[in-house]
Amino acid sequence: MAATDRAPVGGVSVSRLGFGAATLGNLFAPVTDEDAHAAVETAWDRGVRYFDTAPHYGLGLSERRLGEALRAHPRDSYTLSTKVGRILEPADTGGTDTGFAVPATHRRVWDFSADGVRRSLEASLERLGLDRVDVVYLHDADECGDGGTQALREAYPALERLRAEGVVGAIGAGMNQVPPLERYLRETDADVVLCAGRLSLLDQRAAHSLLPEAARRGRAVVVGGVFNSGLLADPQPGATFDYRAASVDLLGRALRIKAVAEGHGVPLRAAALHFPFRYEAVASVLVGMRTAAEAADAAAMLDVAVPDELWDELRAEGLLGEADG
Repeated sequence: MAATDRAPVGGVSVSRLGFGAATLGNLFAPVTDEDAHAAVETAWDRGVRYFDTAPHYGLGLSERRLGEALRAHPRDSYTLSTKVGRILEPADTGGTDTGFAVPATHRRVWDFSADGVRRSLEASLERLGLDRVDVVYLHDADECGDGGTQALREAYPALERLRAEGVVGAIGAGMNQVPPLERYLRETDADVVLCAGRLSLLDQRAAHSLLPEAARRGRAVVVGGVFNSGLLADPQPGATFDYRAASVDLLGRALRIKAVAEGHGVPLRAAALHFPFRYEAVASVLVGMRTAAEAADAAAMLDVAVPDELWDELRAEGLLGEADG
């Protein structure tokens, strides 16, 4: 499999390797403008043609940086997704944003109203400096306080209208939890769901029902968080799992998986990146890339051949609890 391979998502297509641009919003640590631009350009040179961002990432910094880099390329040559659900309102506190190393010049306001969808998308296009995005996700609707009710009743129908008008090519929802994503598959005509962190070598909750449901309905799944925020990229004391310090048990499990993978001549990062593609509904895997080196490494890991025997051994050792792919 190569980064240049593509898969359909609604009315558009995505490259198998996607660029997860939360990093360009200074996720947890600063990224220079130069490194951000180099990461996008290197990913492009390696065949990446799907880029995902959101207003949430660095209070709009990710969208601004990504748009600036992508404007150098023909608009029809790549697929771009962003998200709605958080409106950015000016509110300079003089401090630093939580989670992103940027000045807290704005505050995020939950808004899954139909008008909020339109306003959010218009603001995203202004930050991106582009005339359109191709895919729009409802972002973290399960976290907004009402259980996602407004998102399902108001924001989702607004996305359907945008799709019917030809403003966007595909619509969906992106979350960290499996049950609400399954609800979107069952109750809406969403083209795609973005599932973060729940289809990895250490967490296969999405494998048991979400992936089979998507396959039955002919819907696409985009997967994020395959390294579980770091533990599956480099398992060592102090590594993080889902943005918290990994437990001793999780670290031990990751090290055992690494040993099995390396016994087959496969780097752990490659095994982690390839794992979601065992499921037919998976269209793309998003990887966060801060630098040119990280972008080149992600593409190289996707090029690694992973033998079936590796998965067989992991299962035999009790290191995979996955459903059949």
